[in-house]
Amino acid sequence: MSILQVIILAIVQGMAELLPVSSSAHVVVAEKLMGLDPSSPEMTLLLVMLHTGTMFAVIAYFWSQWKRTYFSSADSFKRFLVRVIWATVLTGIIGEALNILIEKTMFKGASKAEIELLFGRLDLIAPALLAVGVLILIAGLMEKRLAASAAKVYGDSVTMGQAGWMGAIQGLCLPFRGFSRSGATISTGILTGASKERAERFSFALAVVLTPPVVAREVLRLVHASHDAVASGVPIDLHSSLMVSLLGMVFAFFAGLVALKWLSSWLEQGRWYWFGVYCFIAAAVVFYLHYGPKHL
Repeated sequence: MSILQVIILAIVQGMAELLPVSSSAHVVVAEKLMGLDPSSPEMTLLLVMLHTGTMFAVIAYFWSQWKRTYFSSADSFKRFLVRVIWATVLTGIIGEALNILIEKTMFKGASKAEIELLFGRLDLIAPALLAVGVLILIAGLMEKRLAASAAKVYGDSVTMGQAGWMGAIQGLCLPFRGFSRSGATISTGILTGASKERAERFSFALAVVLTPPVVAREVLRLVHASHDAVASGVPIDLHSSLMVSLLGMVFAFFAGLVALKWLSSWLEQGRWYWFGVYCFIAAAVVFYLHYGPKHL
C-alpha cells in the first residue's frame, strides 16, 4: 500500500465519514478499485485509524457547541451522560448480538469466522446504502413537520427515548458497511422528534464515545493476525501498518472538518434529503460494480 493510496483513502473516508453517505462503503469501493483487500487486518486497521482522525475533527468542530449545551451546568452534563451511556449500551448489545448472529449463520462451520470478512462484499454494501438512503429521504421530507412539534415539546437536549432509538440504530450500523452511522442516527433522531441540530450534535457525540473501543478492537485484531502470520511464515509488518495509518489519520482529520461544515450547512438549509438521493445513486453504482461485466 503506497503513501498516495493512503492519502486518497484518507480524503475519501474523511469526507464521507461525516457526511451521511457511508464512509465505509466509499472506502471499500476505493480500495477495490486500487486492488487492495478491504478485509485484510492492515486495511481494517487503516479504516479505524481514519475513523480516529475524523473523531478528532468532530471534537474540534463541535466542542464549542457541546460546552454550551452538555457542559453548561452539572445538571446538563448529568442529563447528557445518562443519555450517552443509555444509547451506547444499546449500541453494544445490538451490535454484538448481530455480529454473533452473522458469524454463527453466514460462517457456520468455518474456522476463525470474523465479521470483517464481509466488509469487502459489494453485494451487501449496495442494499445497505439503499436502506439508509430510504431512511434519510423519509427524515428529510418529514423534517419540517416533525421539527414544528418538537419545538413545542422538547428542550435543548434529546430525550431518553430519542437517545435510545439513536443508540439502537447505531448498533444496526456496526456490522454493515454501507449503512451510514451518521445518516441513520441523525435521521432516527429527526424521525423521533428531535430537532436536526440536536440530532446532529448528539449523533456525533455518540461517535466520539464509540470510536476508541472500535480502534482498540482492531489494533488487537491486527496483533493477533500478526502472530498468526508469523506462525505461518508470512509475517505482517505491524510497524509500517501503524505508521501509514497514522499518516492517513492526519489527512482524514482535515477532510473531516470540511465535510462537517458541508453537513451543517445542508442541515440548516433543509437539504438533508439530498444525501438520501445520493445514497440511491451510490447503491446503483455499487450494484453495477459488483454485477457488471467487469465486476470487482
